[in-house]
Amino acid sequence: MNRKPLVAVLGTGVAVLLGVALTATAVHTEESTGAPPPGTPTMTAQEFNKMYKEVSNWGRWGKDDRNGTMNLITDEKRKRAARLVKNGISVSITHTLSTEKAPDNPYPFELKMGEVPRVDTWAIRYHGTFVTHFDALCHFEYNGMLYNGVPFSASNDKGCAIGVEHFKNGVITRGILVDIPRLKGVPYLEPATTVSIAEIEAWEKKVGVKIGPGDAVILRTGRWTRREKLGPWKSAGNAAGFHPTVARFLRQRDVALVGADGTAEAQTTPSVIQGVSQLVGNQPLHTTLISSMGMPLIDDMDPEALAEMCAKLNRWDFMFIVLPIPVPGGTGGPVNAVAMF
Repeated sequence: MNRKPLVAVLGTGVAVLLGVALTATAVHTEESTGAPPPGTPTMTAQEFNKMYKEVSNWGRWGKDDRNGTMNLITDEKRKRAARLVKNGISVSITHTLSTEKAPDNPYPFELKMGEVPRVDTWAIRYHGTFVTHFDALCHFEYNGMLYNGVPFSASNDKGCAIGVEHFKNGVITRGILVDIPRLKGVPYLEPATTVSIAEIEAWEKKVGVKIGPGDAVILRTGRWTRREKLGPWKSAGNAAGFHPTVARFLRQRDVALVGADGTAEAQTTPSVIQGVSQLVGNQPLHTTLISSMGMPLIDDMDPEALAEMCAKLNRWDFMFIVLPIPVPGGTGGPVNAVAMF
């Protein structure tokens, strides 16, 4: 019943303009000796399993579905998202890659120039705590199963069973920024701080925007502001983000995608789910959203410039665009997500 990491080597090469070498690993490996803040909500194994079944989308779009919550982004939804573009302003929500090794960037980006300066090769270990990346539906499993009942055993060292190529057409929809530090009047949240459903609803009321079907929800915890002031995270074990019960809210509202400046969930050591850390580690929300709901995630985004633009325009929804690289059998990939106003 263990949740197993999936490791996929996606290939190397040099083309006329660009050669890319990508290595994907499915779990965060740094150890943490921290502990959840006092009063952190917990969840029992029984409560987790009950919620996992309640929010499931297995079979909702047919037994052979491999697109999951992307089915919620209809043609009409994309047209409505396009109508949100009033100013022509484009803002990246992606953190710039770094070649500098740090506690929160243990596998820095590598760029090697070829014999002629118009050719280069990249090496990126993108799953982790620094590179903005897309998580495909094979990235997490539970009880030996991926989304929609696909056996985890169908994945191997040649690629995963529900790869990122299924999202080749891109994710184009309405995005909504949920800025919890701004709600609380603080510059950032401390690691392991949990964000509740009540706080999401308070944010909706504050800014006058309601999260709905097919939306992409972008959570800002202020991670990069904190890093600029205090330095890198000392460990990936603790991170601010949603409590796992937020999965119920996301399922009820039919959200299509979640992204954040961390992993979108409150990672705590010990896990907020007492007694089942051997099953889901400290990423119970990832496990639930990806393998039960069929929802891709985007980790390690950088919504600082987005937050400033939203505040300047007093607009908290926008056209959201992200175009995953269609690597067959890939567990995800680095992406540049963009908001347009």
